Amino acid sequence: MTTSPGAVTPAAGLRLVPALLGLVRFQHTVFALPFALAGALLARHAVPSIGRLAWIVLAMAGARSLAMALNRLIDAPIDALNPRTAGRELPSGRLQRGQVAVFAALSLAVLLLAVSQLPPLTWYLWPIPVAAFVIYPYTKRFTWACHLMLGFTIGMAPVGGWIAVTGEVEPAALILGAGVAAWIAGFDAIYALLDVDFDRARGVHAIPARFGATAALWFARGSHLAAVVLLAAGGLLAGAGAIYLLGIAVIAVILAYENMIVRPDDEASIQKAFGSANALVSVVYLVFVLAEVTLS
Repeated sequence: MTTSPGAVTPAAGLRLVPALLGLVRFQHTVFALPFALAGALLARHAVPSIGRLAWIVLAMAGARSLAMALNRLIDAPIDALNPRTAGRELPSGRLQRGQVAVFAALSLAVLLLAVSQLPPLTWYLWPIPVAAFVIYPYTKRFTWACHLMLGFTIGMAPVGGWIAVTGEVEPAALILGAGVAAWIAGFDAIYALLDVDFDRARGVHAIPARFGATAALWFARGSHLAAVVLLAAGGLLAGAGAIYLLGIAVIAVILAYENMIVRPDDEASIQKAFGSANALVSVVYLVFVLAEVTLS
């Protein structure tokens, strides 16, 4: 039995799985999902039903996958020129643009299915994050504020989790979202230290390329200080107490450590701050929110 040249065999389909997981950087889901779940927990100071949590997780999975697929599609020409990113799935040829486009469409379908099972407001608002997913990759073409746009995009996670439970947009949720946005913008400026020379040569906009490494580090410190203050304020407005504030104190220590270890000319320290320290922030936050909700 022969296979037509355009057919996708089961073996080829299986080979797509690790490539797609690499495309969406599945491990980086830890940056947003814990905050979406935390928003859902804080919304009513209680653990939502398993069914509600499942739809929230599915919505976040669809949103995260869609965001990364769009980002990789839009940034593929830049990624192909950058030695650090040339090995990614699209520039390297492990995935084709058509495959990623189909994956993006399927991810959007998953997102829409999930929000259709949540309060009506989530259905009316879904175009906002999707628009942000499209806009963010282009911002680095013309403004150093791309870090803030990325922060806004991921900062919608706790707001979305909150709305998924209450069906309403409330001030506490928006403040929590602003806190997440400040945290993300700060560590994204740190991450951009990896590409300073390339960004300047190719006209890619970022704080390190525009203002220098020292300014980027001060921006990160200020953003992370703002994140701690906003997360504390949002939690208090949501009715959280001592356990929650203890968690914020732990996060403050982690962020202080992150900013202390970063050296602009040391890739290992940047990767350590970006990966390990920031993953710890989101996990610690969710753990303490869960403890606050269940023990207080």
